[in-house]
Amino acid sequence: MPTQRIAFFLPTLAGGGAERVALNLLAGMRERDLLLDLVVADTEGPYLEQIPTGVRLVNLGTGRVMKAIPALARYLTETKPVALLSHMNHANVAAILARDLARSKTKLTIVEHNTLSTSKSNLQRSKFLPTMMRWLYPRADEIVGVSQGVATDLELQLGFDPGTVRVIYNPVVDRELLAKATMPVVHPWFEAGNPPVFLAVGRLSEQKDFSNLIRAFALVRQQQSARLIILGEGETRSTLEAEIATLGIGADVSLPGFVQNPYAYMSNATTFVLSSRWEGLPTVLIEAMACGCAVVSTDCPSGPEEILAAGEYGLLVPIEDSPALADAMLQTLTTDTDRLKSIERGRYFSADLAVDAYLKLFDYRL
Repeated sequence: MPTQRIAFFLPTLAGGGAERVALNLLAGMRERDLLLDLVVADTEGPYLEQIPTGVRLVNLGTGRVMKAIPALARYLTETKPVALLSHMNHANVAAILARDLARSKTKLTIVEHNTLSTSKSNLQRSKFLPTMMRWLYPRADEIVGVSQGVATDLELQLGFDPGTVRVIYNPVVDRELLAKATMPVVHPWFEAGNPPVFLAVGRLSEQKDFSNLIRAFALVRQQQSARLIILGEGETRSTLEAEIATLGIGADVSLPGFVQNPYAYMSNATTFVLSSRWEGLPTVLIEAMACGCAVVSTDCPSGPEEILAAGEYGLLVPIEDSPALADAMLQTLTTDTDRLKSIERGRYFSADLAVDAYLKLFDYRL
């Protein structure tokens, strides 16, 4: 039975892709009976109820991540985990400073989930983060990018030598996901005899560019009866709702908000669409494939081109190009999709492979 504890550090349990990845990785490690802590600056967020059984939640209760540095340092001093795995760049900076403050020997691995060159934020911290990352990231024991695109971009943006950032694909597909995909979906549009349903999942934000998807869907509706569901919540909701009303497609577009089980929607939808301007390794695209859904994605930096093997497993279109996106969406309605091929590719990004890679990185022996 392992006696050494591994800790994860997240800002919150908000319903984003990085948080989902961390929970999947925790679940995969719990299956191996590891001792695990999930350390958060604040416990807010819908994923609070999805923490795997047996994982100890440590709430620093500081709200903002940078305010958590002293509390995280105390945690490292008192608990002495063998490894700390931090996710998201501002949390990574805080983790590095906390370990320095604690003079801890805990092995620190930081994970980058997005392409730094294309990530945009209106938050004040975003002005200083790249400089802090350039100074501080080399102090971590390991830097991980969730795709080759993320790793290469980070090295270029921060002036690191090639190969400085390791690539470990996200632990996306596990038994829980596959089980949830078989559950019934409660939405009238999936009843037999209804038009095909396009599905998108993600935070309603500038990054996801759902405005582009809505415009593309309006073009699809001019040629084909269809419906669109966008799962997620965020700051652009009012803008998207106004655009839907202006285009006159409100009867065929549904924005139900955040749902606990998007996988049931994925296994029932006709086509999954990723319309993002930028990504790291888009978890939802892999999840949809594992659920056997045909996929269309923008060829954004980075991840989709790697996941879809340059178009072998799904259609790729330029970013911010509604006509091209509409054409690809229509193509999925008239082309037979090899669901088994899609499922096989999705399961390439399994929790077991990711757990093995991280434990090897920690030099952790069971």
